[in-house]
Amino acid sequence: MHNMDLHTMTQSLVTLAEDNMAFFASQGPGETTRRLSSVFAGVREQALGLEPTLCRLLGVAHLFDLDPETPANGYRSLVHTARCCLAHLLHKCRYVASNRRSIFFRTSHNLAELEAYLAALTQLRALAYYAQRLLTTNRPGGLFYEGDEGHIADFLREYVTLHKGCFYGRCLGFQFTPAIRPFLQTISIGLVSFGEHYKRNETGLSVTASSLFTSGRFAIDPELRGAEFERIIQNLDVHFWKAFWNITEIEVLSSLANMASATVRVSRLLSLPPEAFEMPLTSDPKLTVTISPPLAHTGPGPVLVRLISYDLREGQDSEELSSLVKSEGPRSLELRPRPQQAPRSRSLVVHIHGGGFVAQTSKSHEPYLKSWAQELGAPIVSIDYSLAPEAPFPRALEECFFAYCWAIKHCALLGSTGERICLAGDSAGGNLCFTVSLRAAAFGVRVPDGIMAAYPATMLQSTASPSRLLSLIDPLLPLSVLSKCVSAYAGAETEDHSDPDQKALGMMGLVQRDTSLFLRDLRLGASSWLNSFLEMSGRKSKKALVPTAEPMRRSVSEAALAQPEGPLGTDSLKNLSLKDLTLKSSSETSDSPEMSLSMETLGPSTPSDVNFFLRPEEADNASAREEPTTGLQGVSAAFPKGFHPRRSSQGPTRMPLYSSPIAKNPFMSPLLAPDNMMKTLPPVHIVACALDPMLDDSVMFARRLRGLNQPVTLRVVEDLPHGFLSLASLCRETRQASQLCVERIRLILALPEPEPEAEPVLAKTPL
Repeated sequence: MHNMDLHTMTQSLVTLAEDNMAFFASQGPGETTRRLSSVFAGVREQALGLEPTLCRLLGVAHLFDLDPETPANGYRSLVHTARCCLAHLLHKCRYVASNRRSIFFRTSHNLAELEAYLAALTQLRALAYYAQRLLTTNRPGGLFYEGDEGHIADFLREYVTLHKGCFYGRCLGFQFTPAIRPFLQTISIGLVSFGEHYKRNETGLSVTASSLFTSGRFAIDPELRGAEFERIIQNLDVHFWKAFWNITEIEVLSSLANMASATVRVSRLLSLPPEAFEMPLTSDPKLTVTISPPLAHTGPGPVLVRLISYDLREGQDSEELSSLVKSEGPRSLELRPRPQQAPRSRSLVVHIHGGGFVAQTSKSHEPYLKSWAQELGAPIVSIDYSLAPEAPFPRALEECFFAYCWAIKHCALLGSTGERICLAGDSAGGNLCFTVSLRAAAFGVRVPDGIMAAYPATMLQSTASPSRLLSLIDPLLPLSVLSKCVSAYAGAETEDHSDPDQKALGMMGLVQRDTSLFLRDLRLGASSWLNSFLEMSGRKSKKALVPTAEPMRRSVSEAALAQPEGPLGTDSLKNLSLKDLTLKSSSETSDSPEMSLSMETLGPSTPSDVNFFLRPEEADNASAREEPTTGLQGVSAAFPKGFHPRRSSQGPTRMPLYSSPIAKNPFMSPLLAPDNMMKTLPPVHIVACALDPMLDDSVMFARRLRGLNQPVTLRVVEDLPHGFLSLASLCRETRQASQLCVERIRLILALPEPEPEAEPVLAKTPL
């Protein structure tokens, strides 16, 4: 099937569907045979309707690649995903055709499978139409929507009403490598069980340890699991996701993860004092600039970092460093003195973890960081920045920049000479790597020698792109969840509909409170203690008061935002839109577009009668096949007449959609940084995922750097989900992807080879 072209695959599927449809239609009356005949008729209809659109997308997809050697963008990913669904249906249709007369043929099971994949194919057809309309709206080479914010808000509001449950049940993870799917199924079962307990706690119902194995019904009923999964992602707030993503922080689970990782000599949590210090300027080392401690929102406070080193190196057991160590409890890994110390490494890796800006710490990422420390032979400093919504932008940026500068100044204590510095991060951490480097350049201090960003988020505005359309089917990055995380990081008010008396303890508080109960359940077996843990963890974190957006902008360091007045001045940075900074296609010859200074980009989104998908001059010429059907503000004009995608039955979605100057700040959305800021970045190495909703963030960021002649590489791994670094030990594919990240870091840390000295010219001596 992998070698089939799209047309051949579609025709084979249609032929098999017609044959099966005719067979079951001839089997006489009966509900099951009627449904089987109907589902094959639906497969035939959707496949024939989808093929022309996929062919059009595939025909222009190459125009959006970074270069011919990197064939990757959201259009390609969407076609690949639809092709995977067609391949699954083709395989199932062949199986039915070969076994439908057998007495062992499981009619009900095969019917359920076919109906699930038909629903998935129908929704993918809707996404293909949406992507086709993006082609008519954007400039050549642009992957993100460039139109009016009111139109994109209308589109997103309708987009999230599409049915998603089919992608979280039997079809869960069909687009990924098969080794990932059992893990996703386990995560989905845990998520819905966690969400059920969370919901009960919100309504005041007590959940005791006796309610074990409640996830069993979700394991045996994929449709029920899909419906519950959809309800959770649409309606539960960011506090739920913070609690769920922090599951790996629990002591027992983190210990199990560390048992499978490399053994290191040093893993110490350090608390950096909130004291200002001086850093030399790169332009003139005799001059210095003051690096102040983080101040935004909560005032000065210590910054936590984790030092990881495979070998004990000089300086790492010094009294000065030991005075900064923060205890992690009796089970934490303590420094073990060795009779011999390794010399200081010439390199240092500063790591910033992901987690949507709202969850996880360096401890969540410690397993793969230990392997990195072993393979790279360099100490790693991982920054535990404060998380939203309690600490919105720019608190995380300020803390990461402070820790980065501290690490450079005190690299001798960390076991490094600091000759080569690499910034590395994944997802939200990749975003912070870019913005920390931009801020270092703005301050005039040393920028890193290179950045390795894995599947980074570079555009934090609510907008559409071909790859972001895949958030409809992604179990790890649904659009509504992404929007809630970005909203929390931007400092918008987060909804909280729970009983104030039911606010949860922190994750560590839960473990301390219920230690005896947890250990008792542990003896009942793995299933028992896992369910008990899910039960205990489903409480909300206490929500902190969030300041308004304006004080947040004022809290950003003036030095970091200092720019000349004019088109690229400070005021204009707040007014930038993606349309102003979209990189031209390599085939374009027109001049660079001027940046818009219109204050309309800062206004609230308002409904509009303008069609999001068709330009006004195109609307009158649209064919009858694409006349508007029912939909919000004409958005459903994306669909041809007679096609109606399935809508969600889970009620209204709590997804914040707003227009905020904060999201347009280049220190929050580095893709929006003007050219003069982008040119200050060091060599950038990006490792992205072909099936990641954030793929277009990486492609467009690399295109902008390439257009400015900045050194950049982009490698795209196939068939893996967002967050593969945390799954590095899961299968061969994730290990290879993690190794690719290590290779990129190694390129950054490699010392430049000295130029060969010219050989002295010897005078000829006469014989």
